[in-house]
Amino acid sequence: MPQGKPAHVPEDGLTTRQRRNRPLVVVHTGPGKGKSTAAFGLALRAWNQGWPIGVFQFVKSAKWRIGEERALRVLGESGEGGSVTWHKMGEGWSWIQRPGSEEDHEADAREGWEQIKRDLADETYRLCVLDEFTYPMKWGWIDVAEVIEVLRSRPGQQHVVITGRDAHPDLIGFADLVTEMGKVKHPMDGGQKGQKGIEW
Repeated sequence: MPQGKPAHVPEDGLTTRQRRNRPLVVVHTGPGKGKSTAAFGLALRAWNQGWPIGVFQFVKSAKWRIGEERALRVLGESGEGGSVTWHKMGEGWSWIQRPGSEEDHEADAREGWEQIKRDLADETYRLCVLDEFTYPMKWGWIDVAEVIEVLRSRPGQQHVVITGRDAHPDLIGFADLVTEMGKVKHPMDGGQKGQKGIEW
């Protein structure tokens, strides 16, 4: 795409403006670090445009206080850009063993997905970040075909970003933009654990 120009323009009957402004489904996947961080960077751009933003955070514990959450909440309350609403689902059950059964965590994930469906139908947000949402699909808690159909039929100009490892091939095929984060080297390879300001 030299100078931001597409290599191919489809004969779909859309004007250049209509094609440019189509709402996107974006997937950040792969084993490397930075999938959520990239999605939150996109949320900063959306905030700057004045778009209402909904973050739906799966898997990570509701007790975790990550830097992007605080920054986006402060920006959302500043009155200068778009609003930011942050939803947390579950108790960090992919990495940290928490009380509760797998059925409880599955129920939390399904409840979160039902909320997302309602918000998409109501056009509550212009950008939805579904953080770590690949995992409930991978574990079979949420049906991939249903997710694709809901996203395909969403009304308005709603962009959706999905993050997490092991994105389902059907989701990858459906998405408009897919980035795979690959790991070349990581401090953990040398026994170093995560640290403030870098991992959270």
